[in-house]
Amino acid sequence: MVLCLSVGLPPLTHSALALGTVLLLFGAAYGGINVAFNSAAVDLVAALRRPIMPSFHAAFSLGGMTGAGLGALVAGSLSPTRHLWGLGLVGLLVTAVAGRALLRCEPLTPADAGRPEPSAPRRPDRRTRALVVVFGLIALCTAYGEGALADWGALHLEEDLDASPGAAAVGYALFALAMTIGRLSGTTLLERLGRTRTILAGGSTAAAGMLLGALAPSLWAALLGYAVTGLGLANLFPVAIERAGALAGPSGVATASTLGYGGMLLGPPAIGFMADWFSLPAALTSVALLAAVATAIGFATAA
Repeated sequence: MVLCLSVGLPPLTHSALALGTVLLLFGAAYGGINVAFNSAAVDLVAALRRPIMPSFHAAFSLGGMTGAGLGALVAGSLSPTRHLWGLGLVGLLVTAVAGRALLRCEPLTPADAGRPEPSAPRRPDRRTRALVVVFGLIALCTAYGEGALADWGALHLEEDLDASPGAAAVGYALFALAMTIGRLSGTTLLERLGRTRTILAGGSTAAAGMLLGALAPSLWAALLGYAVTGLGLANLFPVAIERAGALAGPSGVATASTLGYGGMLLGPPAIGFMADWFSLPAALTSVALLAAVATAIGFATAA
C-alpha cells in the first residue's frame, strides 16, 4: 500500500529535498515488497520441488516492458500527476484483491522442509552466510549489466554506430525481450541442466554477447549482441536469489537482493567514469567481464 501511494507523490514535490524524501520512501517500500515476494517465491519453489523462480522474474520483466509501453502511449494525453496517481490507484485495487486472497492462503512449506535434519529454526552459520554473500555477488554481476545497458546501451548505438534514436531504443528493447524469453524458459533450462551448468552457460553466453554488442562495427551485429546478452543474463539473478533464500530464508534473500541491486546502482556511474577515461565501447566490456566473474563464481561454488 505504501508503494502504491508513494508512486503518485513525486509530481507534488517542489524541492530537491522533498523529491529525495519521497523517492527514499518509494525505494524503501519497493525494497521491502521485493524481499517479501522473493521470500514467498523461495518457499513456493521448495513446496513444488520445481525450479520456477525464473518465472517470477519473467513476470517482473514483462511488467517493466508493459509499463514502459503504456507510459509511452499516454505520455502525450495525461499529465505526469494524473498518470502516476492512476498507476497508484490501479496498484491499490490490485493490492486489495490480491491481498485478500493471499491472506486466506495457508503458509507454504518452508524452504528447508523435506530435509533429513530437523527443521527447527537456527541462525545461519559462518559458511552459510559466506555462501549467501557469494550468491549475492552473482546477483550483483548480473544487475550491473542490466543497469549498464538500460542507461548506456542506446547511447552507444547512437553515438558510436550512428544509429537513429529509434534504432538505438530498439537495442534495449531487444535486450529486455531476450531476458524475458530467457526467464520464461528458465524452469525448463534448470530442470535439464541444473543450477551450476545454467550459471556457467548463462554467464558465458552473456560475456560473449556483450563483447559483440560493445565492440561490433555494425548496428545489426551490436543488436544481436544485446539480445544474446539478455538471454545469458536472464536466469543468473533468479538462481542466485533462490539459492540465497534456500540457505538463509528471508535474511538471505535480503542480503543477496541488496548486493544485486547495489550492482544495478553501481553499473551506470561506473560505465560513465570508464567512458571518460577510455571510451564507451571499452567501458561496456566491463559487463562481459563481470558476467565472466559470475561464471567463475558459479563454477567455484558448484551452485
